[in-house]
Amino acid sequence: MTGFVSFVSAGPGDPELLTLKAVDRLSRADVVLFDDLAAGPILNHARPGADLIAVGKRAGKAQPLQDHLGRLMIDHARIGQRVVRLKSGDSGIFGRLEEEITALRAAGIAHEIVPGVPSACAAAAAAGIPLTRRVIARRVQFVTGADLTGGLPEGLNWPALADPDATTVVHMGRRSFPHLATALIGQGLSPDTPALLAEGVGHPGQRLERSTIAGLAASIAAQLGDSTERRAGDLPALILYGPLAAED
Repeated sequence: MTGFVSFVSAGPGDPELLTLKAVDRLSRADVVLFDDLAAGPILNHARPGADLIAVGKRAGKAQPLQDHLGRLMIDHARIGQRVVRLKSGDSGIFGRLEEEITALRAAGIAHEIVPGVPSACAAAAAAGIPLTRRVIARRVQFVTGADLTGGLPEGLNWPALADPDATTVVHMGRRSFPHLATALIGQGLSPDTPALLAEGVGHPGQRLERSTIAGLAASIAAQLGDSTERRAGDLPALILYGPLAAED
């Protein structure tokens, strides 16, 4: 009676960016355990009558314990159900996918991973820019801008992050970006390096802010310090910086 778990990547939030395999797995699932950012119209593809269970997973918000989430997947699979674990972006990028797979393996539950459009690719497309360019930007690097406390993680590779020939994508880094920018400039990266804040990519409230690392850091710091502004963090955000990030 053991069921099956599909880790389905929802992409950045636009249901038109779902893969055909993602839509198929949603349409056949008995239960969908979905992230906060993978909700909305994407869930319209779920099978009528399927159990839809919100499991949080949003920076700065109260979240269910990881072991509780693992138990939910296992319990539903053990009674023979087809389970979709719906994760935002691509599930393999800063999505704690390995922890959830480890729990399933320990319980002897079969699973698959359905990849999706990474949020960084969707942000670049929305801005009309490539992530790489011949000679100028030959490398793309993804980094998380927040540890469990919300501050900059320790042990960052500063020479790599300050590489002027790389496109860098910062996940979950809006609140820490003023500190990150100061450190990057201290490492020798020009304060005029183009930067892009991509907020709510794939959602109706999508917003793009083109600037420089110094200008964007100042803008974010002002928002965080002004109680009259819309509270930062209401929408998911990515920050891209490097040779391409602010081009039209």
